[in-house]
Amino acid sequence: MNQTQQPPQQQEAPGTEAQLTPQADHGESSYQGSGKLKDKATIITGGDSGIGRAVAIAFAREGADVLISYLNEHEDAQETARLVEEAGRKAVLVPGDLADPAHCRAIVDRAVQEFGRIDVLVNNAAFQMTHDSLEEIPDEEWEYTFKVNITAMFHICKAAVRHMQPGASIINTTSINSDNPKPTLLAYATTKGAIANFSAGLAQLLAEKGIRVNSVAPGPIWTPLIPATMPPDQVESFGQQVPMKRPGQPAEVAPVYVLLASSQASYISGARIAVTGGTPIL
Repeated sequence: MNQTQQPPQQQEAPGTEAQLTPQADHGESSYQGSGKLKDKATIITGGDSGIGRAVAIAFAREGADVLISYLNEHEDAQETARLVEEAGRKAVLVPGDLADPAHCRAIVDRAVQEFGRIDVLVNNAAFQMTHDSLEEIPDEEWEYTFKVNITAMFHICKAAVRHMQPGASIINTTSINSDNPKPTLLAYATTKGAIANFSAGLAQLLAEKGIRVNSVAPGPIWTPLIPATMPPDQVESFGQQVPMKRPGQPAEVAPVYVLLASSQASYISGARIAVTGGTPIL
């Protein structure tokens, strides 16, 4: 957990764990479960790597079965599935692009087919690109960022809610950018603000159904998304700006998702939880 700097590096988007230097910690050798999510049927989008992989490992070790939605990072997804199965739980892999509303609904259909219900939905997948000016952001990229990051959440939540019972939980990944937008990540930061509001509003809308909705706002977390979407000099200094002076590891974020998914969080809904290395959010 004491990573302080990483070498400058670049990957092709969406990035892979194998090319990440140093390797990220997803809790492979450290996370120990205690039955908090026993037999829960869960969906995690972007579950192949980064925060999604760490959440999948933690959920499985807490007793949950996991559907892992991902774009096309097959090797990363297969390794995450191996770790879930190693914990004695069922892993289901569903590749595809969340920009397609039909695919969003297909993810939910597959989860119901495999598990019979949905107890926990983690909307975690995201797309981002760095640009130094407004003019250089392609129209298509702006629209794609919104489709993947926030519109997909609407489609997946809308499809999933009918299969959720009182006590179920929806957890959406927002970002410190929802409170303190980084200008070079304009499209991404804008969607993260939308996710914060979507989650807060949805929590109120679903309260009468007994379904809780919360969001997690990570700060700089060391994942393949970073070298795949930022220039090498920004990768090298990534995480230095927070009070702890380092990027966080995915394993340091996952326990928050476990809490929010569990019955221990039965009175927590509409919250946005910061995991930012000391930077406050409002």
